Amino acid sequence: MTDILLQALMLVADPRVLITALLAGTFGMFVGAMPGLTATMATALLVPMTFFMDPIPALAAIVSASGMAIFAGDIPGALLRIPGTPASAAYVEDSHRLAMKGKLNLALGTNLLVSCIGGLFGVAVLIAAAPMLAEFALRFTSYEYFWLAALGLSCAIFIASADPLKAGVALLIGLAMATVGLDPTTGVPRFTMGQVDLMAGVEFIPAMIGLFALAEVMRGVIRLNHGSRPPAMPRGDGALFKGVGGVIRRHPGNIARGSLLGALIGALPGAGADIAAWMSYAVSKRFSKTPEAYGTGHVEGLVDASAANNSAVGGAWIPALVFGIPGDSVTAIVIGVLYMKGMNPGPTVFIQNPQLIYAVFMIFILTTLMMVPLGWVAVKAARQVLRVPPRVLLPVVLSFCIVGAFAMTNSVFGIVVMLALGVLGWLLEENGFPVAPIILGLVLGGMFERMFMTSMIKSGGDLGAFFDRPIAATLGVAVLLIWGLAILGAVRRMLAPAGRPLQKAGHSKN
Repeated sequence: MTDILLQALMLVADPRVLITALLAGTFGMFVGAMPGLTATMATALLVPMTFFMDPIPALAAIVSASGMAIFAGDIPGALLRIPGTPASAAYVEDSHRLAMKGKLNLALGTNLLVSCIGGLFGVAVLIAAAPMLAEFALRFTSYEYFWLAALGLSCAIFIASADPLKAGVALLIGLAMATVGLDPTTGVPRFTMGQVDLMAGVEFIPAMIGLFALAEVMRGVIRLNHGSRPPAMPRGDGALFKGVGGVIRRHPGNIARGSLLGALIGALPGAGADIAAWMSYAVSKRFSKTPEAYGTGHVEGLVDASAANNSAVGGAWIPALVFGIPGDSVTAIVIGVLYMKGMNPGPTVFIQNPQLIYAVFMIFILTTLMMVPLGWVAVKAARQVLRVPPRVLLPVVLSFCIVGAFAMTNSVFGIVVMLALGVLGWLLEENGFPVAPIILGLVLGGMFERMFMTSMIKSGGDLGAFFDRPIAATLGVAVLLIWGLAILGAVRRMLAPAGRPLQKAGHSKN
């Protein structure tokens, strides 16, 4: 074992590997900070370059770029209320409102350090428990994935800051949009209105850009046209990590819970950092002593979700390395690169090329630690955005929105989707409806429907089959309990105004 570790260390210590990781990390930081340009896109853009690299530098480029992009999505979220990646959308409201309170350094500093801690936890799980967790993940069938999707959709109840009913309406809008396109079972077009571009459904990246970024641009333009200046964000000069140590000391349980949840969800094929962030934020709010503060600029939700989405990056490599099953879209690309380099993923890779696997583990640790200095530089550079006047900044942001929407679909139709949902997002938020549940419905709606239909076909229409398997039954009971408690809470809130006068009247009579 010592010889294998020394061989792996020699492979990673190669200057070409270190320089490649640094350059790819810088590239990933830039891509992740651009609205709509995801970690998957950063990875995909690097693949042509890996053709000319040895296996270790190629993997170093992919690991570094994807990890940096996940964190970098937090930067425009805090500065502009525009999530750079879908994983950042879960807590963008808290991040931006903290910045508006003059706590930009606290928000981004917490994101950066907790992301590093979560990433290291995910790597530790990858090293120590890869075979065991991969075996657990393989036990998930369509029944378990259905309940997992249902559990994720239930997060809309908890992420709603004030009105669960409006959050439910927004979630239904997202689920309705998720039904557009080809039926996953029969292949019949649905709600496409004869448009070929809608055959693939509503892409959630252009939708996210529209709902968050374009709606924010519209609000800024309306303020300027009315002669009112938008609320100025405090510059946030000074040390980036000032006060972050106190946050970490106050919330070690949140970091541990978010990291564990992220690693577990990341290990499930097809889940990934996006779902991990949403679910971790919802769990954090559910068990917090101050749930009413979430969505108003509360650091606790940032801690959980930042730890989860970065821990999921390492977790997603578990099924990819052990069984050759992609944990998310990034590891789907990784598997192709591994085959291209002659490292066929699967149980035998730990026997035939153990030094290469341990080199990958070391690269994970190196690039996760590299996130702190690179993130510090990125935040320092991004804060210059606050110097730009709104009349200049808004057109620049709009141009990035257009580029991001076009890049995901490679057609003008992506821009049309962005514009339509930007108007919808603006109208909804003006009337008190949250837009985050719409993204949640779009992300999980397809999986929810596909797993339900697959399970119904396998069981011959028997709903009892959803509770036949132990893991499915546990998840199913958890989902039903959450729904039951939510309905009970809603009924209590409806009856409370009528009950109070009766109690007062009875008291005065006595």
